[in-house]
Amino acid sequence: MKSSPFERPPGDVVPRNEPPRFYYPLATVKCVGHPVFRSQDARDFACLLDVDPDVARWTCDGVELSYGGETYCVDFVVTGKDDRTFMVAVADGLPRPPEWIELAVGRLGHAYRPVAMNDFVDSNRLANAKDLLRYGFYRCPLGDRVRILAALDEMGSLTVAEALSAFREGRPMACLAALILQGFLEVDLDDALIGPETSVRRIRD
Repeated sequence: MKSSPFERPPGDVVPRNEPPRFYYPLATVKCVGHPVFRSQDARDFACLLDVDPDVARWTCDGVELSYGGETYCVDFVVTGKDDRTFMVAVADGLPRPPEWIELAVGRLGHAYRPVAMNDFVDSNRLANAKDLLRYGFYRCPLGDRVRILAALDEMGSLTVAEALSAFREGRPMACLAALILQGFLEVDLDDALIGPETSVRRIRD
């Protein structure tokens, strides 16, 4: 019996110099290039980047830094809506980079930000972002998108339970999540986990 070659699904990753691993959720929204996460902590922080309205895009490319014969890898290069860029190193506790890190990052025109993911252990935003990104590969049908936007134009806001009833062509929860991730709709991600009473509003530029 001929074996099938191993094929990774979209969003799967191969951490640098380690055996292949899956870091969930697999979908990304604002990533440029192939997402290559060094750890689940890095993958979780990328979820926060994807739902941050101030972030335009992020990449895992160009994250290796060299200085004086030493090499150090950060996790992301992030570009904000204001076009400012910063490099992010993520760890469970606060990362401890070499002393030359800010000098090396500054030479590339970026700022440096260390992130401790244990600060987000009880974060509703992280839990909500990961829930939404389960539907990150989904695309809402045009008819459903027009229908929900028209309803919000008329009503101003709807609860999640009310909004779900507007979707007729696609999977209601997947449609709602996709439109939130694509920047058509917004919900509060910080106060509580998304539920039937969560308010849904339309985003306008």
